[in-house]
Amino acid sequence: MENFADQCLDMAHSILSHNLNSIDEQGTVNPVAGEISRLDEPGHAALAIGEYYRATNETTLGDYDLIDLVARCVTAQAFTEEEFENGLAYSALGLLSFGPSKERNLVWERLMEPTREQLDRQLLERSDYTNHFQSFNIAKAVTRFSMGLSKKDETGRLIDRFTERIENNSFAGYVDDAAGTTNSIGGAFDIYGVLSFVFIRQALQLHANINLRDRKLPSLRSHSEKYLKIIPDIVRPDGVGWAYGRSIGAYGQMHCISLIMQALRDDWISSDQRDLYLDTVRRLFVNFFATYLNQESGDLVIRDLERNTVKHHTTRIANFDAARYLCQWARLARSIGGNASPSNPVPSRKVARFISFDKSHRKEHGLFLYQDPDSGLAFQLPLVGNTTGARNTSASLAFPHSPGIFDWPSEEYLPIMTPELTFGEHVVVPSFYGKNCTTSIGLRNALVFKYDQPELISIKENFVNGLGSCKVSWSFLRGKITCEYCFTFKQAVTLDRMRYVLAISAPHSTHRVGTTFTLGAEGQRANVIKDDFQAEWKPLETVTNDEKYRTHYGNMHYLQILKRDRKLVMRPGVQYRLSLSFEPDITFADE
Repeated sequence: MENFADQCLDMAHSILSHNLNSIDEQGTVNPVAGEISRLDEPGHAALAIGEYYRATNETTLGDYDLIDLVARCVTAQAFTEEEFENGLAYSALGLLSFGPSKERNLVWERLMEPTREQLDRQLLERSDYTNHFQSFNIAKAVTRFSMGLSKKDETGRLIDRFTERIENNSFAGYVDDAAGTTNSIGGAFDIYGVLSFVFIRQALQLHANINLRDRKLPSLRSHSEKYLKIIPDIVRPDGVGWAYGRSIGAYGQMHCISLIMQALRDDWISSDQRDLYLDTVRRLFVNFFATYLNQESGDLVIRDLERNTVKHHTTRIANFDAARYLCQWARLARSIGGNASPSNPVPSRKVARFISFDKSHRKEHGLFLYQDPDSGLAFQLPLVGNTTGARNTSASLAFPHSPGIFDWPSEEYLPIMTPELTFGEHVVVPSFYGKNCTTSIGLRNALVFKYDQPELISIKENFVNGLGSCKVSWSFLRGKITCEYCFTFKQAVTLDRMRYVLAISAPHSTHRVGTTFTLGAEGQRANVIKDDFQAEWKPLETVTNDEKYRTHYGNMHYLQILKRDRKLVMRPGVQYRLSLSFEPDITFADE
């Protein structure tokens, strides 16, 4: 693991060298051209520098005084115009990285008395959260006790509350990041669950009370292992990691690597599974390195002329987070020891399973995973909600998410591979939840995944009660996909419009691994089997130069839209079917 650790530190050094000059005299972070700074950026910078110090024990980087930079960042974060829980938690752990108590902390010595008093007050104050923000409360509690600002340690109680709410909101024990929200269906089972456990584990490693850490690790392990077990099935052969839901792209690689590295350090992975996870880390890291690191300048690129990411991820935050994770991986690699490569070749794995995240009398959430090494087809089909229905994207729609094959825009909403029906003010899609989710073997040994929607649901994730229902069936046979949507209406209603969109994209022209999956000359080979809506394929729409249609991975070039824009009266009790098949022509980007 020594070579891997050195490689990570070299990358972290390069990234920090290109971004430390953005920290001004007041500790705020100046944005890159074309972006707007966020108020939590000083906190991300502080933790990145803190992790670099933990990994190298160096207090300077070139001409930069790291102690002074962290002191400025912590001060700026403590006195932001608005309180940012995440920024405060990141800056708190950044401060704690330089010493276990205020008497021996290099940064604390540089802080002015007003900053110390402000930090003491802010670390004590906390709101009660049901989502991943609870992990920030835990980090604040760890810092306050470990720095000697309080004799009472609230860490254990907050961790217990975090795990209790996981169990209350998910029968299977996964993090529902939309739990407690009132403006969506809930069920946001996405990568923020992984982030929560990675961040809590990192905070506990800095806790002054080792005994408390040892007591709380078993309860955290029982839940984080659920994510750990699905990551090898999520990661594609070309190294693409978590690829659905919010905040993916570079973070879909980094969070997964961190969880595995922490598990290897803590001996949560059995010896017979070690090679599998080492191979998974290798593919994730190679993809991350080739896709998001600018090989010429040495910093992280999440936005350029060919790709985009979510608005709240600034380039500065992504770079500081990448540096932080790289330093963390270096430390963990040295602690793990041994060889970073599998001791034996890991064969390609066939994957076809549905993971149930939550199941209740009203709705079910889950994730269907499929990988067929023979054809190259590999995807993640989520049946989950968002954190809020007010902000629509395609990231959580129920279709096979497979970058380079079946793509979607990073920020713009489109009904990708999903029929969108408009009835006046109601726009419904068969996504976000299901009932009676089942997998079975169909004709010719095809794998079938089915679910029902007893009530149609809008793109804002509100049930449209009394309108109708939908039955959805997906069939997978090697490299062929067949899907069918069967709508039944409970009353006579007028359909204003039906849309079904296919996106044709390409991986990044330069930032990619050679084995990145992409479409060949024959494309997705889409075929309409049955269409009771009598829709028509519209002329191919070119969106190459429209930045709002860029993906996390590369540029989107064309939209194929199956559309009916004439009114149609839907009769009660009649079944309306839309059925299509796909057999994508999958090849490698560098072939």
